Amino acid sequence: MSDVFVARSLDEVRFWARIMKEHSLFLRLGFRAEDTQLINEANYFYKIFEDIEQRALAFGLDSDPRVIMQFNTEVHTAVSYIWAFKRKVLGLILTCQLPGQTNFPLLVDHVSREAKYFRNRLTELNQGTLEPLPDAIIDENVFFLKIMADHAKFISHLLDPSERKLVDQANEFSHDFDQLLFQAQDLDSMRPQSQTAPLLGHFLDQNRVSVASLRDFKKTARELIEACKIKSIIHPLLADHVFREASRFLEIIDMFESALTGKQVNPNAMLHDH
Repeated sequence: MSDVFVARSLDEVRFWARIMKEHSLFLRLGFRAEDTQLINEANYFYKIFEDIEQRALAFGLDSDPRVIMQFNTEVHTAVSYIWAFKRKVLGLILTCQLPGQTNFPLLVDHVSREAKYFRNRLTELNQGTLEPLPDAIIDENVFFLKIMADHAKFISHLLDPSERKLVDQANEFSHDFDQLLFQAQDLDSMRPQSQTAPLLGHFLDQNRVSVASLRDFKKTARELIEACKIKSIIHPLLADHVFREASRFLEIIDMFESALTGKQVNPNAMLHDH
């Protein structure tokens, strides 16, 4: 079990530390020039999570579980602090104390939800209290479907209004994922009676189709943005960031389906697209 603990811990920290690092950059880009304290705080968190990411990459699967447990505790503290920073920024925006800054309130809430998710996962790993499969399937999907729905909305609002076709596509994804989220919430409220293998299997299949479609849309958008072929205010790194999160969600769906059915997952489906 200690091998599994080390592997799971390093996988989570390597993925989410990079995400936290990039959140720091995106928030900083949205602050006004005079917001020097907030800019300094964002830069501080960028360095903290860059360091955590590098250290996580330096550990191997043969690392001592006790060392990894201590590392997880340290990361948990850093994530708690960046979560508090994000909620502080959200409060400043919602009370109109940063007029003219360009971070959407929903985006700041979104990145704080991801920090909370990461922090909870670190706690579960260290305590050895990962959820039973039927609960994990519903909870992970409720979390990630909301994340995907948010992404579609951000893309729609950060594209230039003249990119009418792409804006329409992003809005369609937003609607699709709102509906999938409502379905997931209904399945959640019907627990435990809803947690049958056929219902959960169909739930995963349905979500996979939409997530794969959104991931492909994000991949295309990323390539268009990097080639300067479309008009937007989307940072190329943000385009890659949302693509990686969709890929992560697909991996999780595949792992769940594998655990639910006992069938082998296509190993290619588990690889990150770089």
